[in-house]
Amino acid sequence: MAQSASAADWLKTHALTPLPQHFLSRIVFSLTRRRSRFTRAVIEKFARTYDVDMHDAAEPELSRYDTFNAFFTRALTPAARPIATGTDLIASPADGRFSALGDTTDGRLVQAKGIDYTILDLLGGDGEATERLGQGSFATIYLSPRDYHRLHMPLDGQLIRQTHVPGRLFSVGPHAVRTLDGLFTRNERVVALFETPSGLMALVLVGAINVAAIETVWHGLVTPPKGRSVSRIDYSGDDRISLAKGDEMGRFNMGSTIVMLTEKSVRWDASLEPEGAVRMGQSIGTTGE
Repeated sequence: MAQSASAADWLKTHALTPLPQHFLSRIVFSLTRRRSRFTRAVIEKFARTYDVDMHDAAEPELSRYDTFNAFFTRALTPAARPIATGTDLIASPADGRFSALGDTTDGRLVQAKGIDYTILDLLGGDGEATERLGQGSFATIYLSPRDYHRLHMPLDGQLIRQTHVPGRLFSVGPHAVRTLDGLFTRNERVVALFETPSGLMALVLVGAINVAAIETVWHGLVTPPKGRSVSRIDYSGDDRISLAKGDEMGRFNMGSTIVMLTEKSVRWDASLEPEGAVRMGQSIGTTGE
């Protein structure tokens, strides 16, 4: 069962609320891409503090990374994350821990114990997608600072739409999830919609404090944005992009959360539970009837 919010959770979450979240995150954006004589020391300190496992990294030597962002978004060896085979098996899109998972009901999904929110709000007002996803399933995965931060496809899919939704940059750590109503609908986010063999699928990349950038492989840098309005790009015809299950689709530059929604109900693996660890590529459920 997901934990309930405590007074300590509330204080930890709201202590950062008055801060200029976007301004601070843009400073982080600049610093994490800068080469300096302090870069190696910062990377080594971070790796020790968060017990980062470099054994699976394509470049395991910390000294070989020129910037902190290059280290943070490091690639893994091809064999590090086997991808679940079988057209009906859903592969985890990320390393991390489940914040919540289950079925969507009447267009709503669970954030934490006693807190839910609407798909319409999460998708930035996309009514067409909300109608298709309103009676399906969802999974929310939190990526901690020590995790692998590239995101991958859970199923084969064709990209039909990308939407950037502006918002705040509250922390998305477990304490904030338990405390802030509608957290994932309040934060800045990037919504990617795919047609898959099992119907519509949405991957929602949620920003957070110090998450200085969100990228997708077809667009490049999406955040920080140039404006403050919702921006939507539709893909069709020659612009339609196809990605296979396990292909990289995006990345976080600092830790955050990804929410996956499916049009059809998913039979989740019986071993999965909220707060449970997951690795990118592992089977987390099946879309079979």
